[in-house]
This record gives sequence, C-alpha cells and structure tokens, in this order.
Amino acid sequence: MTTGLGDLLRQLAPQVLGVLVRRYGQFDACEDAVQEALLAASVQWRADGLPDSPKSWLITVASRRLTDQWRSEEARRRRETLAAAQEPATAAEAGDRDDTLELLFLCCHPDLSPSSQVALTLRAVGGLTTGQIARAFMVPEATMGQRISRAKQKIKATGLPEPEWARRLPVVLHVLYLIFNEGYTTSTGPDLHSVELTGEAIRLTRTVHALLPDDGEVAGLLALMLLTDARRSARTTKDGGLVPLADQDRSLWNSAEIAEGTALIDDAMARFPIGPYQLQAAIAALHDAAAVPGDTDWPQILVLYGILARIQPNPMVTLNHAIALSMVDGPAAGLAMLATLDDDSRVAGHHRLDAVRAHLLELAGDPAAARAAYLRAAKRTSSIPEQRYLEAKAGALEP
Repeated sequence: MTTGLGDLLRQLAPQVLGVLVRRYGQFDACEDAVQEALLAASVQWRADGLPDSPKSWLITVASRRLTDQWRSEEARRRRETLAAAQEPATAAEAGDRDDTLELLFLCCHPDLSPSSQVALTLRAVGGLTTGQIARAFMVPEATMGQRISRAKQKIKATGLPEPEWARRLPVVLHVLYLIFNEGYTTSTGPDLHSVELTGEAIRLTRTVHALLPDDGEVAGLLALMLLTDARRSARTTKDGGLVPLADQDRSLWNSAEIAEGTALIDDAMARFPIGPYQLQAAIAALHDAAAVPGDTDWPQILVLYGILARIQPNPMVTLNHAIALSMVDGPAAGLAMLATLDDDSRVAGHHRLDAVRAHLLELAGDPAAARAAYLRAAKRTSSIPEQRYLEAKAGALEP
C-alpha cells in the first residue's frame, strides 16, 4: 500500500465507523466490518485506482459485510431485515458529513474509565492496532486487548447515548490531553517520550478543531500540544537522557510548530472566553518565545498560573505555580506554596512533588535536603530517563 493510500484509509476509517455505529448501533461488529472493508480497499484500490467516492465505497462494502454476517446468524434475522432494507450509503452519509466527532464522543462514553476511553479512542478513531497501543503503554497485548474488549462490551450493555456536546466535549478534550501527556513524558519504561502517541493526539485534536473551529478550548488544546511538542527534539541527549527546559538547545525547537501554536492561541484568546487549555497554551508560548532562559517572562507566567489556579485548581497546577513563584519571588516563596500540597492525597507520594521540592531546595542553598528529595523522587518514578536524571542531580550534591 502506498503511503498516500494508507493515509487516506486512516483518515476515512473513523468517519466510516461513525456512520455504521450511528446506523446500526453495534460497535464491535461495525468495527470488524470496517476493518474488512479497509483491507478490501487496500487491495482493490491499489489495483484498480480510487473509486469516485472512496467514503461511499467503504460504507457500502462495510454495510454488506454486516448484512452477510447477520444473515448467517439465525438469531439475528430481524436485524438482517432492518439492515438490508437500508440503502448502503446515502448521499448525506457519504458526502460532507464527518462522523469522527460523534465517534470520539462514543469512545469517551461516560461509563468508561479514563484508561478505557484512551485505549478505545486510539483503537477506533486513531486506527492504532491493539499491539501498538499496548507497546505505547508498556502493558502486554493481551491485557490491552481485554481492556478494549471490555470497553466495547460496556458500551453495548449501557447503550449509545446521544452526545450532550456541552457536557461531553471536555471529556473528549481531556482524553486527547491524556494521550498527548503520556506520549510526551511516558509514565514508565526506557524512553522519555512516544512519538506515536503525541503524533496521534495532535492529529486527532486537529480533526476536532477542523470540525469545531469556533471552540476556544479546542484551539487552546491544539496550540498547547504544538507549543509543547515543538521542544521534543531538544528534550533528550543522544543516549536518551533527559534535558530540562532551562538546559535545552533552543535552536533544535520546531519553529513551524511554535509559529502555528502561537497564532492559534493568540487568535483564541482574542475571540473566545478564556479556558484552562488556552491558559496553559499561553504559558507554553511564553516559554517558547524566550531565545534564552533568561529572557523568559516569568512575571507574566506567574499571572497566568494565578488565573489557572482560580479556574481549574489541582495539584499539578500548584506545582508549576510554585516554580513560577520561585522564579519571581525566590525559592522560599515557592517552597511555602509546595507545603500546601503535603496533605493532599492526590499528589502525596508522587515523584513530581519531590522533584520540584528538590529543585527549589537546591535553589535555596540547602544541598542536603535537596539531595534527599531528589533521591525520593527517583525511587517514586517508573520512567527510566527521569530516574537517571534525578539520581544524577542527587549525585552532584553529594558532600
């Protein structure tokens, strides 16, 4: 299969699956039928060329696969009659309508756990195989297969609720945010990041932005991903070691992603009510705008974190807020803010709390306490690059 044909099929797959699920309501069976149609297309289109309407072709073939399957099952004759009575692909279905967003809403079904929402989104909308998803999350393929299967069964058991856009869109955006974050800093394993996951998160968020161009938070999330991903090439050494933001070679940053992300967030903040993703993107844009670390506009970043802390308070915001505060008012102020998290069960024992505290203690001139905090952080993370970095920081502070 040529690269161009593969890209086309990957783009059409969620749209076709969305049509079939909306029409027939059998998620698992529809996905199997779409996979068969894609396989047929990869062979036939390569030999005969593209049909006049590739999407209509796929819908028709997948619908026939479903009809054939139901015809062979005596217990499903009523469904077969219903399916056969429908036209294979109406003009509206094969035309301008894109069901990708509806499919995303379905994969982010409110009765599914976040991990299941992520896995099902990557499988059904992203087009990743179960093996690819399992490798990205460092779990056995059988385990990931069971997770995806259970998610499909849960949807089948609880039904297919109509999307409540205002309530469900934040869930979709959060799932895409989780996918990106897991790819950008993997929670476990030998690699700092997974380009497969970050790339997929950006691709899917671009799709949502194209479908909802007038939603400020969708634009903000896409901007945040681009502005963050722009630094990826500078985040690791040749042997995979972690390079913190202040020490990165900024000439390696992706200027095209920075320009696109900055334009997105500037436009969003000028036209739409301010939301959490927009604020995080604005902070990322300020970091990316600094040619050298000393040029970073920390006072403005501190203001933005203050706003973010008011509209979406959570421990990770407080951690980053403390760093910004320390850069403006000194490490003692940052440490005092961190102390407010010591009794917060959501972050107690998390390696990032110890890592940030270690950094601020080092800035405050307390190497012994900083070294102890670095070592605690190293023991609490499953990411090998982070472990090595934190252990090296502790080693540099040995008396």
